[in-house]
Amino acid sequence: MRGKFQNMLVSLLRNTDAVISLNVVTDVKSRYTARDVVENARTISGKYLNAAYHDVHDIANKIEHVIDIMKKHFSSQPGAYYSSSLFFISIGLHKVTLQKRVVMLDIDTFIKGDVAELFNEFDKFETDAVLGAAPELTPVYHHILYTYRNSHKDTKMGSPFSEGGFPGVNSGVLLLDLEKMRRSVIYQGLLIPGEIDKLAQEFTFQGHLGDQDFYTLAALKYPYLLHLLDCGWNRQLCTWWRDHGYQENFHKFATCPSKTKIYHGNCNSHIPDT
Repeated sequence: MRGKFQNMLVSLLRNTDAVISLNVVTDVKSRYTARDVVENARTISGKYLNAAYHDVHDIANKIEHVIDIMKKHFSSQPGAYYSSSLFFISIGLHKVTLQKRVVMLDIDTFIKGDVAELFNEFDKFETDAVLGAAPELTPVYHHILYTYRNSHKDTKMGSPFSEGGFPGVNSGVLLLDLEKMRRSVIYQGLLIPGEIDKLAQEFTFQGHLGDQDFYTLAALKYPYLLHLLDCGWNRQLCTWWRDHGYQENFHKFATCPSKTKIYHGNCNSHIPDT
């Protein structure tokens, strides 16, 4: 984890001249390690970095009611990897900070483009869009939406983006317009107990990937909440599904013709040498 975080941070700093305000979400035990990594990244890159540290448990406690609603549908079982509150805090982050816009990056990413260009994507949001995310590049939602697709033969939901479908989104790179989240009646409505229950029932949806399940399900019903990022901003490298039932058509989902600006080494995938 330490190595991944340092690689991500150094790559981010080396590819931008922007002044970065970094907010690190960690636990008490890992905070000192995170500080060491930040100091090393400053030294290696020779770039200035303003960093603040936030305890994941403090954040989670403030939005416990939101997290409890989400865990019911977007975590496979108690104690599973994605059952941790860490994987749900982005959904209610607008409730615990006064910041207006935030880019969230998983630590298993490697930045090749200028993060300032990623921030410019906020200016491309349509009026009702509250978040930006790139397409999911595996068939995970094709799989999850099997029952729904079976009863809606013409749907494009869960189909590859390369074929004009909507394969869901991946939360390894997220743009959160927190101010618009606070103002959005639709988004706020999704956080009311019972509303996600209705959506999950409508799409026969039971996920296991935390916040990205929520954003995918929300976008199925309300696509205008989402600004779809180019896949080059989140070039996912996970091939797990290729070896678990999707060998013949995995490539349709994994296709990303764009120039890679951020590699995402999800599933502990190797990130290509650069």
